[in-house]
Amino acid sequence: MIDRIIDFSARNRAAVLALVAAATLLGWWSMRRLALDAIPDLTDTQVIIYSRWDRSPGIIEDQLTYPIVTAMRGAPKVKDVRGFSDFGYSFVYVVFDDSTDLYWARARTTEYLSPILSSLPEGAKTEIGPDATGLGWVFQYVLQDNGQQDLAQLRSLQDWYLRYHLRSIAGVAEVASIGGFGTQFQVNVDPNRLRSFGLSMAGVVSAIRASNSETGGRMIEFGGAEYMVRGRGYTKSVRDLEEVVLGATENGAPVRMRDVGHVTIGPELRRGVADLDGNGDTVSGIVVMRQGENALEVIDRVKARIRELEPGLPRGVKIVPVYDRSLLINNSIDTLRTTVIEVIVTVSLIVLVFLWHPPSALIPIITIPVAVLISFIPFRALGLTANIMSLGGIAIAIGAMVDASIVLVEQAHKKLEVWQASGRHGDYREVVIAAVKEVGGPSFYALLVIAVAFLPVLALEAQEGRLFKPLAYTKNLGMIVAALLAITLDPALRVSLTHVRNFQFRFTWLTRIANTLLVGRIHPEERHPVSRTLIRLYEPACRWTLRHKALVLVSAVVLMVLTVPAYLALGSEFMPPLYEEAIFYMPSTMPGISIGEAERVLQTTDRVIRSFPEVDRVLGK
Repeated sequence: MIDRIIDFSARNRAAVLALVAAATLLGWWSMRRLALDAIPDLTDTQVIIYSRWDRSPGIIEDQLTYPIVTAMRGAPKVKDVRGFSDFGYSFVYVVFDDSTDLYWARARTTEYLSPILSSLPEGAKTEIGPDATGLGWVFQYVLQDNGQQDLAQLRSLQDWYLRYHLRSIAGVAEVASIGGFGTQFQVNVDPNRLRSFGLSMAGVVSAIRASNSETGGRMIEFGGAEYMVRGRGYTKSVRDLEEVVLGATENGAPVRMRDVGHVTIGPELRRGVADLDGNGDTVSGIVVMRQGENALEVIDRVKARIRELEPGLPRGVKIVPVYDRSLLINNSIDTLRTTVIEVIVTVSLIVLVFLWHPPSALIPIITIPVAVLISFIPFRALGLTANIMSLGGIAIAIGAMVDASIVLVEQAHKKLEVWQASGRHGDYREVVIAAVKEVGGPSFYALLVIAVAFLPVLALEAQEGRLFKPLAYTKNLGMIVAALLAITLDPALRVSLTHVRNFQFRFTWLTRIANTLLVGRIHPEERHPVSRTLIRLYEPACRWTLRHKALVLVSAVVLMVLTVPAYLALGSEFMPPLYEEAIFYMPSTMPGISIGEAERVLQTTDRVIRSFPEVDRVLGK
């Protein structure tokens, strides 16, 4: 089968080269549209159920967290369910099996959550978190002003203007707000006045709730036109709340809200703060990317939208980025791109020097970039992202990709030497095709064996699998593509680039250049300048080794034993070190710390860190 493929490729070179060129262009297109990120996403497939209810942690645990956790335990493919209760909040993390699709998991979570919503306490609000992962935090900014806006106004600007615009960007799952003060209407009731009018607090709450609504009526016809009847009652100002009627006195006079208390606009009770450079409270926004999106493109779209929104901000307000993962992504990709180019150039130079035949050296030199580009086609089809692990697999595979090409070239050289020595009987193309057939099959299977060596990596599970599987996939895909090219592209190139007759042109210098680059001279090993030097150096060492076999074996064993202490002294890290130009510092305090004390500690810590000259920005939350 392989011999027939080689024979077909060698005799139909134009078709093979056209197909390979088309596949190379498709590989370039796939590479340009790969999702880019710095590291693989190591998070589990999970859905977060978020509930809010203004109660103590004990009550929330019993009436919110426990019923939700119990319901989620019966969902299919659920691996683990974790519940956390805090004052006013409940978080339930539903972790699914690794192979579970995120949107299938979200649909099953909604399905199993809906029956218990009616049994949850009145006033509790439950929702499902965004379709993002722990790696979705890609961009963060703060709002700075020159003192004209207070924290409540900045938080309102973030919640009701910036947040909605940024959430509409393709690929953005959520825009979280932190810091500042949420604005709310506050009614401070005087209990003495309330008692004097014979009213209760429950009546006040009911009156406020009933007053903040609108109703629709029917239509009336007047003067040949139809008019819709509606009751407008949304609260828009403090005066609207002050005019809410709570009841009536004995003589029928209405009792309004302003008669029993004071209405004002004040800050909402907050459970978090943000600080920039230790200078005090600030308002910040966190852009969370949707799972599977291209992080670099999402960040670029966010930056473009911010530039569009800046002219509409109040005077003196600026959006200052404080975390931008695109810097890490670009640095990582640039480093790997440089490494891959260096590897390709180094391998190409070595091939050129050792073959000492420019037309033959072109075959492995062409095979390397073609194999790398074509491997991006299945790479993108599998939904993998381009990161330091996946691109590292390609860098590892480059050296082995050209093994079959070099073997084919060496075999063709040997057969052509014999053909020239025997008087050049027959067509040289048939000699080349026969030589390629002799080693084509073994070379094809040798590359597949190298790919099989990485198959155990694909059996890894959980975080280890998510970290190393991209490397194994790209390494194996590269080797499979190289194996296919070894029996298709390489025979076509071998026949196309083999010339036994010199070119003759009018200009002597042009003839010399053309014959050197396109025809060349096949050098036997004994007359090859590089091989002859290496053989002269290798033969004495080989003879000495064969005469002192016992000493060589004992020395090898001793050296191997000496490496054991060094191996045991090596450190270990799960993740490769990354120069991210950002440090995440997370101190711990005693439970029960107040929000004011936490803010004081945060500002002090940020000022200390910001005092170092190497530090550009410090954002604490």
